[in-house]
Order: sequence, then structure tokens, then C-alpha cells
Amino acid sequence: MLTSVRALGAPSWVSPDGQLILGARAVRTFAYGFQSVLLGVYLKQAGFTPGQVGLVLTATLLGSAALTALFTATADRYGRRRMLQLSALFMAGSGAAFAFTTAYPILILASLTGTVGATSGEVGPFLSLEQAILPQTCPAERRTRLFSYYNLLGALAGSLGALFAGTPALLQRGLGLDAPTAFKTMFLTYGAMALVALWLFARLSPGVEAAADPGVRTGLRRSRGIILKLSGLFAIDHLAGGLVIQSLIAFYFHLRWGVGPEVLGPIFLGVGLLQAASFYAAGRLAERIGLINTMVFSHLPSNILLMAIPLASSLPWAIALLLARHALSQMDVPTRQSYVVAVVDPEERIAATGVTNIVRTVSQAITPVISGVAMQVVGLGVPFLVGGGMKIVYDLLLLAMFRSVRPPEERR
Repeated sequence: MLTSVRALGAPSWVSPDGQLILGARAVRTFAYGFQSVLLGVYLKQAGFTPGQVGLVLTATLLGSAALTALFTATADRYGRRRMLQLSALFMAGSGAAFAFTTAYPILILASLTGTVGATSGEVGPFLSLEQAILPQTCPAERRTRLFSYYNLLGALAGSLGALFAGTPALLQRGLGLDAPTAFKTMFLTYGAMALVALWLFARLSPGVEAAADPGVRTGLRRSRGIILKLSGLFAIDHLAGGLVIQSLIAFYFHLRWGVGPEVLGPIFLGVGLLQAASFYAAGRLAERIGLINTMVFSHLPSNILLMAIPLASSLPWAIALLLARHALSQMDVPTRQSYVVAVVDPEERIAATGVTNIVRTVSQAITPVISGVAMQVVGLGVPFLVGGGMKIVYDLLLLAMFRSVRPPEERR
């Protein structure tokens, strides 16, 4: 498996444990890619309203926050490897639940495991645990580039997964399956991908665990003020992001333009490829202009493009605006991850990533149900306009508050 990950272009300076984490990241995000495209369409076909779809998405994000809080608080006591494996088991279980029933209470319970792929990015505690481990798997000066590669690999896998979302249509035409059976096959595939990730996590070495020095206290101490301020800003960004997560964007295109998975899959393949290119560019750009500048000055224009999507007069224009937006919108992801672990002490990393990711996830969990209701009651385009405006406020505040708080490599 390490050889296959290296064949994808993984840097030689990443340790074997880092290679395994990158492999698990690729497997997971492939599964997220197709489920995030199919989820809203599947629930609509099952007879649920936009408000009910939004509640499912909110439940999975709230569950993700709860699981992240629990696992990051206990990972250094019970083992990071163990918590990653348990998360993969929850992911497999959620896929099985959606495959075998459409009973709404059970779907809500499955969503509360926090491992349903409602977005093309990470769900569950995987992200916080892996962010704390990754700096241990490479030289310090390569940290931002490793986070860029980590996200690039995830975006490529997620975009291929989005293309794979066209499989139900092929199953219906080629094998004569009905639509519900074809969709349920995809959820079983999602569960199988989770079991592959479980196998990879089981191969991690003890070196990924926290240092067993009883004199070193974990948790936030010196950096508490910085992390709390960052968390407040991330809350604004992700309240806005919850209005336009990928499942809701796919749902919007389905309702507004009448397109199905066979069209949505290629659209989100393009989205993923552009995100992958932006992740690669982010690491290089940050080395020139700094992490905060990269985060802000790539994010601002992308939010203007987001607000323009519901104003598009035709499907091609809407697709073009969506693609242009995603060519810029995710450059802040690897730079943000690198910034958070750089401005804290090593023993604070798992607490810092846990707190910031929990705040982001909880904030994002609040708004999908609001977005679904707004689409149903006010207008389909309202979430894009409100979300873009809130994100612009976040960008300006981040620049004003943290422009002078630099990571160690920028101080030099």
C-alpha cells in the first residue's frame, strides 16, 4: 500500500505513517465525493422535503462535532490509532444504515454518527487526529507543503468520487436495476471504502501517538487566546459554509436546472480538480506572501463568485461561476491547517486542531437546515447570497486581527 501511495506522487520525505494517512485520506474522500453528490437527490427520491434533507445534513455535522470533541479529548490517553479505527467503523455503519432503510428516524441516528459524507471534505474526527499527527511525519520546513499535498490528494480522490456518482444511472441502464436499488448499492460501496480506511489505520506504528512524557501537559495553555480568537472567526466562516455545502449545491442544481447525478457527477469532478490545483498552488504561494495573506486574498474573490451563482441566467453560466469559485475558495484550507499547528506548541496541537475543527463543524451544522427551509420558503438562491456575504466579513476580520501573528518560518 505504501508503494501504491508513493506511485500517486507522495513526497519521499514523508514517513511510512504519513504515507498510510495519505492513503486513508484518499479512500475516504473518494467515498465522500460520490455520497455528497447523491445524498440530497436520494433523499428527495425517497420523498423527503428540502427541510428534512437539511435536517439530515445538520444531524451529520452535529454528530461530527460531538465525535470530534470526544475523540480528541481522549485520543492521547487511549491512543490516536484506536480512535481513527473506531471512526472508520462508524463510517462503515452509517453507509450500511442508508443502504438498508429509508426510515427517517434511523437515517437521523445514522447521521448522528458524524461520518455521513454530506460534504466533499472531511467529516468526523479523522481530520483533527490526522492534523495533529502529520507534523510528526515530515521535516518542519515541509509542513505547509505536506498539508497542501494532503488536501490535494483528498480533492483529487473526491473529484473522482463525484464522477463515480453517475454510477446509479449506469446501473439502471446496464443492469436494469431500479433507482432505489442502484442508490443503495452506492451506500454499500461507501461502507466498503470505510473498511479499507480501517485496514490502513490498523497498520500505523506507535510513532503516531503522543509522547509518553508524564511531565508534559497536553491541552491549550500558552496559545489559548489565539486559538479562541481563531475559533470565533472560523465559526463565522463555517456558519456561512453550512448554507452552501456540496450536498446542498448539488440539490440546488437539481431543483433549479433539473439535472441529475449523470450531470452533477462531471460538474463536481471539475470542482474537485480545480480544488486540487488550488491546494498545490496554496503551499507555493504561502511561501512567498505568507499564510494569512494567502488565506484572505484567495478567499475574497471566491465569495463574490459564490454570490453570483444564483444570478446566472443559464445552466452553463451557473456551472462556470461554480467552477471559478472553487478554483480559489479552498486555497485557505491547507494554509489554515498549517497555521493552526504552527502557532501552538507541539503538545497543544491535538487540542488546537480539536477545538478549531469542533467549532467549525458545529457552526456548519447549524445552517444546512436553515438553508433547506430558505430554499423552500424564500428562494433557491438565498443561501448563496447570505453565505457569500458572511464569508467576506470573515475574510476582513481575519486579516485585521491576525496579520501580525506569524508562524515561526515567517518570523525568520
